[in-house]
Amino acid sequence: MVVMPRSNRSRRPGGDPSPRTKGGRAAKRQQAAADRAAGQADELERLRDGWRRTEVRRGVSYTVQPISAVRAVKDYVCPGCSIPVEAGVAHVVVWRAEGILGDEHALAARRHWHNHCWRMA
Repeated sequence: MVVMPRSNRSRRPGGDPSPRTKGGRAAKRQQAAADRAAGQADELERLRDGWRRTEVRRGVSYTVQPISAVRAVKDYVCPGCSIPVEAGVAHVVVWRAEGILGDEHALAARRHWHNHCWRMA
């Protein structure tokens, strides 16, 4: 008796993958791995830029979001010193945490500060 070795090639016409790989466990595992990788990339970006925090200055609460030099792509004028915050310079974005006119208005009124200027304010 002659035994032929098993072939790993698909016997389906046209080489279609098996129904299990189209939407089964393997696809779900791949999607879960991709979601984890995306979440880790977001987490790494947050760690590199710094965490958004709330600070109180002169009795007013402000939300402070650090911006890394890599993510600073536009020029702004610092309200603390009136000198431009140039693209490629790490800085902070600041807006009122307790906006009287709502969050949308507070976000529209956000300002980009040099790190040193914000610490001195």
